[in-house]
Amino acid sequence: MADSETQTRGSRGGFGRGGRGDRGGRGGRGGRGGRGGPRGGRDKEEAAWVPVTKLGRLVRDGKIKALEEIFLFSLPVKEAQIIDFFLPAPKLKDEVMKIMPVQKQTRAGQRTRFKAFVVVGDHDGHVGLGVKCSKEVATAIRGAINNAKLSVVPVRRGYWGNKIGDPHTVPTKVTGKCGSVRVRLVPAPRGTGIVAAKTPKKLLQFAGIDDVYTQTKGSTKTLGNFVKATFQAISLTYAYLSPDLWKTIPLKAAPNQKFSEFLAQSKGEKRVPRITA
Repeated sequence: MADSETQTRGSRGGFGRGGRGDRGGRGGRGGRGGRGGPRGGRDKEEAAWVPVTKLGRLVRDGKIKALEEIFLFSLPVKEAQIIDFFLPAPKLKDEVMKIMPVQKQTRAGQRTRFKAFVVVGDHDGHVGLGVKCSKEVATAIRGAINNAKLSVVPVRRGYWGNKIGDPHTVPTKVTGKCGSVRVRLVPAPRGTGIVAAKTPKKLLQFAGIDDVYTQTKGSTKTLGNFVKATFQAISLTYAYLSPDLWKTIPLKAAPNQKFSEFLAQSKGEKRVPRITA
């Protein structure tokens, strides 16, 4: 009797229900089946780009030849594919500066999401900063890259001292601010390098600035405000009119006005119908 009870208890593990070995395990989840090649999917999306704005139609059909024409007339860029058209993927690089969790208190408890800061640039006078918050890290990064492309601005570069060689530093002293952070960029001699912390240094490298001094104030450990203040300072380089920009330049007709007949013709083309619920 005792032996049979012992055997029964031994088969059940001795205490309680014991192990779950009788079920033979879960047998694995079988994998997720792969992601289907995300790179190939992006290429298909880029190949099948259908512009939804007038500027996008002008860019796709080759009416606008350079990105500087868009900046000259301060045309709003609403499609990231416009930036991809002028600055292809190998030329335009991106880097994730920080991914931080943010929480919101609700009735059901705390809702956690992820906030991503991404910088894009071509190391030759174009830089952008994007911020996106999402439930998943991958979605936040993807949205931040898209926002960074939409916020690409031209970077004006100048000289320290004699104008010999290519522009290598900021043309004037500029200051950017966000929250309590203040970032000041000061022109530096050729060969000085970027004298800055890690966060603004990456942004200045993406902008194509080789030599610069920096001065910061405030709570720079808050990376979000730190990188935003640096981006504002870089974008202000074209806000100051130095004597070399005093000459009168005849203003041409805006692209929307110049190609108004083309836009009127292309407006009648068939568009993909929207699916409404």
